[in-house]
Amino acid sequence: MAPPNKKKKKYNQGLPVINEHAAGIDVGDTFHAAAFSNGEGSLEVSECLSFTTDLNGLVKSLKEKGITTAAMESTGVYWLNLYLLLEEAGIEPYLVNAKHVKNVTGRKKDDTDAIWLQKLHSCGLLQKSFQPDTEIRTLRTYVRQRKNLIGLSSDSVRRMQKALELMNLKIHVVISDILGKTGLAIVADILGGQRDVNELIKHKDRRIKASDEEIKKSLEGIWKDEYLFTLQQAYDGYLFYQSQIKSCDEKIKECLLQGAVKVLEGDISSLDISIKKKPKKNQFSFNAEILLSTMVGVNVCEVNGLSEVSVVELISEIGTDMTKWKSHKHFAAWLNVAPNTKITGGKVISSKMQKKKNSAGQTLRMSASSLSSSKSPLGNYYRKMKARLGKKGGVVATAHKIARIVYVMLSTKQPYNESIIENEQEKWKKQRIKYLENQLSQLKKAS
Repeated sequence: MAPPNKKKKKYNQGLPVINEHAAGIDVGDTFHAAAFSNGEGSLEVSECLSFTTDLNGLVKSLKEKGITTAAMESTGVYWLNLYLLLEEAGIEPYLVNAKHVKNVTGRKKDDTDAIWLQKLHSCGLLQKSFQPDTEIRTLRTYVRQRKNLIGLSSDSVRRMQKALELMNLKIHVVISDILGKTGLAIVADILGGQRDVNELIKHKDRRIKASDEEIKKSLEGIWKDEYLFTLQQAYDGYLFYQSQIKSCDEKIKECLLQGAVKVLEGDISSLDISIKKKPKKNQFSFNAEILLSTMVGVNVCEVNGLSEVSVVELISEIGTDMTKWKSHKHFAAWLNVAPNTKITGGKVISSKMQKKKNSAGQTLRMSASSLSSSKSPLGNYYRKMKARLGKKGGVVATAHKIARIVYVMLSTKQPYNESIIENEQEKWKKQRIKYLENQLSQLKKAS
């Protein structure tokens, strides 16, 4: 039997062009390749060196060609200068994930990469990566530098402890913190040539719990020049990095103050930005909380687990404009504190976390892990999720909860309200009790 006559369907060849005036730029260390339409139905590729003069010429050329948007891969830091120049020239830059623009196999060249980027971008197939505003980007640079310096300072402390251990000086074991008033004073006196334990013990602070005899025994060591030299280098390095951290604190204070001045329209007479008398280790020496709350419009430091440093690190990464994410779900996914669920055939085949680095997400995870002994509602939530999902799963789940709280606070400018979490926990307890009672009744019937 012959098949019934059917109307032939017509299919469009190729994808519709959404961004007509789009360019694709393959960035590199030594030169860049830019592909754009020449207006005659074909593509043109222009190459230039990565010097500032050449980048300015490339941006000017794209502007003359009528280019309104340009896509580039996030390759190292090579894209940053061109990104800023494009932004200043009024050309919308698209920084895209390299995983999303994999080229066709066998066509790996600079010019073909640029053409492929241009084709994808012109068809609207590329998704822009999040980039903060200029003010937040400046703050982020200082905050990341401060974080790196803290890591380097910690390395110097470990080298100090190693040098003391090589000389069999156990002072870093006897006292709780070698970076305290007593520890640093003893190390400085040793490097100054003092070897008499009766003189060294004079630096003991009254708050030290160890006995005088125990401290004297810990200060009897094997004095060797090479180990003293190593200790001197580590000690000098620690002091240097501490001075660098203080310089970063001043720059961060200036950025936060500028943000607060912008919000208050120049009147900062009501702000208390006095210097702290005794700041804790690795904390800011100034009152950052009041500057943050003024700049953001709400005090995010009130959230349990988030300190001043954590909030500054978080704001420097995400900014203050939450409209750049569609919802708290997109925000949590970008922070990598939500599972990457994969569904096929109506079934969930994978819910693993993505293997990607996100500084803001890492800050939230560290804050969540600090709630292990907290008696706050968020601390109770962390322990509940830890019992259900394990330690790693509990940290991620709590970080996801904090991310949602921060998103709502920054979006609505509403203060942190613990009662909402408490009500959720009370509701969960009632449901849990009801479930266990049903289980108990079923067991009684079965017996």
